[in-house]
This record gives sequence, structure tokens and C-alpha cells, in this order.
Amino acid sequence: MDEYTIDERVDITDVTCPVTFVKAKVAIEELDEGQTLLIHLNGGEPLENVPRSLKEEGHKVLKLTDNEDGTYDLLVERGPD
Repeated sequence: MDEYTIDERVDITDVTCPVTFVKAKVAIEELDEGQTLLIHLNGGEPLENVPRSLKEEGHKVLKLTDNEDGTYDLLVERGPD
């Protein structure tokens, strides 16, 4: 993820859906438009739901990295309000 500046990070591996999206949404809403959030999440439901829901909210998914341990790093750019 070196090619992107990461403005904030949030780890949501300790919560389950739908709280995963709620925590990600709260974290991204604290950023300014154009800033980036790195979300550390589990596979399965969080991986299916969080990126899709953030896109539906108008944010841009920049990169998804498989950490090969059952977790993923999702880099999202804050969209306009």
C-alpha cells in the first residue's frame, strides 16, 4: 500500500456484522473528502459487506490486500458528503 497515503486506520476484526460497517462508517466520516482510511477486517461477511456498503455511501475503494491470515486490509478514500 506504499503508493497511497494512509490518513487513518481502524481495526474491525474484533466485531461482527453489522457493527463492522458501523465502525468503518464512523471512522470514515471523521475524515475530510479525499482522505484515506485503512480498514483491517476479517474475511467472510465483513469482507463482503463493508466494501459494498462504503461504495454505496459514495466512497471509493482503492485497494484490497489479502494478509493471508484470514484478514484483509481495505483502503478507502472518503467521498463527498
